[in-house]
Amino acid sequence: MIKIIGVGKIKEKALQSCIDEYKKRITAFSKIEIVEVSDESIPANHSEKQDMIIKEAEGDKILSKIKDKDFMILLDLAGKSYSSEEIADKLGKIMTYESSQIVFVIGGSLGLSQKVIQRANMRWKLSDCTFPHQLCRLILCEQIYRAFTIMNHLPYHK
Repeated sequence: MIKIIGVGKIKEKALQSCIDEYKKRITAFSKIEIVEVSDESIPANHSEKQDMIIKEAEGDKILSKIKDKDFMILLDLAGKSYSSEEIADKLGKIMTYESSQIVFVIGGSLGLSQKVIQRANMRWKLSDCTFPHQLCRLILCEQIYRAFTIMNHLPYHK
């Protein structure tokens, strides 16, 4: 089972349509669930202290959706970069030897709380580029689908 937890809602219909398409494709290999937790409003002239409070509140919402047995992969700019083939290999090993429940977490615009970072079993840097959280969700879905096609020796990945 794959679960993606993201802070905030997908607002653009075109992005949601693409995410839905990859979600449908992934179901050929695994159950998948996308969970949206609400983002906290950020004041115009916010302070570091307010940022910490917001990250803690969003982090608590994220953590409430994760079970102890879940293998949590945090999308994190401070994480490790992997090729598509390496991610396919990692996911295969996780599902075989560690947990049938893999949870991917995409934090909010201010980042992640220390509690969320500490809970992560793995930290994955999708790219050196910074993407909007909504686009990140689409890229993640595509990479999960690509990983399954690699694991199953299908021609999608070239």
